[in-house]
Amino acid sequence: MTETPPPAPVVAGGAADRRAFVGVLVNTAAANVTTSYLWFALTFWVYLETRSVLATGIIGGAYMLLLAVFAMLFGTIVDRHRKHRVMVVSGIVTLVAFLVAGALWLAFPERALLDLGGPWFWIFSGVVLGGAVIENMRNIALSTTVTLLVPEDRRANANGLVGTVQGLSFVVTSVFSGLSVGQLGMGWTLAIAIVLTLAALLHLLTIRIPEERPARTGERAPAVDVRGAVRAVRASPGLFALLIFSTFNNLIGGVYLALMDPYGLQLFTVEGWGLVLGVTATGFIIGGALVARFGLGRNPIRTMLLIVIGMGVLGAVFTLRDWWWLYVAGIWVYMALIPAVEAAEQTVIQKVVPFETQGRVFGFAAAFESASAPITAFLIAPIAEFAIIPYMDGGEGRATWGWLLGDGIGRGIALVFVVAGLVMVVVGAAAFLTRSYRVLSRQYQEAPSDDASAPPDAPGPEDEASSLAARAGGVPDTEAPAPRSGRTPPRAG
Repeated sequence: MTETPPPAPVVAGGAADRRAFVGVLVNTAAANVTTSYLWFALTFWVYLETRSVLATGIIGGAYMLLLAVFAMLFGTIVDRHRKHRVMVVSGIVTLVAFLVAGALWLAFPERALLDLGGPWFWIFSGVVLGGAVIENMRNIALSTTVTLLVPEDRRANANGLVGTVQGLSFVVTSVFSGLSVGQLGMGWTLAIAIVLTLAALLHLLTIRIPEERPARTGERAPAVDVRGAVRAVRASPGLFALLIFSTFNNLIGGVYLALMDPYGLQLFTVEGWGLVLGVTATGFIIGGALVARFGLGRNPIRTMLLIVIGMGVLGAVFTLRDWWWLYVAGIWVYMALIPAVEAAEQTVIQKVVPFETQGRVFGFAAAFESASAPITAFLIAPIAEFAIIPYMDGGEGRATWGWLLGDGIGRGIALVFVVAGLVMVVVGAAAFLTRSYRVLSRQYQEAPSDDASAPPDAPGPEDEASSLAARAGGVPDTEAPAPRSGRTPPRAG
């Protein structure tokens, strides 16, 4: 069993750290713009050309499944290398993947790439998805960079700022993906994505992150350090429960992943749908800004569960009628809630997990949570296309559910949303009754400070105060509290 390496030296927070954090945040936003732009465009293009809910569901589910499969590897890589190097390698691999996709576009006619029964559709889509998945390694690195560069008392706010920037990225990509596919076509969209990826990579090379090389044990370590991640999770009682709570959001996310675009494209043109997603993505900005301004309260876990319940209620009502304004309003509110859920999980992990193992824990969390969405998407897409949608298009379904869903378009998809939303409400409410919720809440509130933005040997304000008090009272310094390690010992009960 490989021992966890000793903590890597970290630098004190200062002007250089602030500049580095802003630079990394902006660059990651630019990279997310690029991959989301092409990812959205691929989904729009496939549905418009094939009208297959199954195809879009498989593509969306495959994306989340690949995230789940590779997240542990990404987390291990982040822990073992400097964060800037990880981001550069991720950018290079993404650029290569998009170049390969461009070569396939030039080599084969569009009808071959749209033939669901042929190999080239799946190869082309897989290459684009692969490039988008690799880019997510930067997001894991960014989460650990918050710990490295931002003082502990400001991390929840910084995580909210990350959500705000991601919202801005979503606005840009949503609008331009729809316009690009509708007006330029998939070929020019792919070319634009390649240029943007190259530009983001060149900008990244100008950024410097003050970080020491991670310490090495000298032993041969596995490429995917599952044991190390599990040890890090188990070292913090209740942390596994946090991952379960975060998964609630991904369960309903799998339904949206498979069905939100097909439903929206029935209400709007592709250009209009892109504009709708751009407008509703301002919810990301507002939600992230609120977290950046006010934080998450004394108990982020409680905040997260309340929001998950709210998401469930929202999912059950925002398609009860095929009113475009109701759908748009529901998506906007949903987007506004996402940053708080994500920031809650990140803030807890950044506090209770030592910096040197956070990459693996974030990777473990991403793998665990991402696995739920593709399972839901893979199940929902074929069930919706072959069973629920035909049922609701027939007389029996409309007669049975007309009192609730009306008789407009997309009533089969609306029924799926209602059921998924009610399940979310029940599961989220039940989580409040669990022992894990109580243990995790107590652990977060009682966890000692572990400010990775301060030098590792420098005492915190409370330690300095304790030491001065000990001297004033004639107590030797050896009696003063020891510097805090950031780990909370397991508590009985």
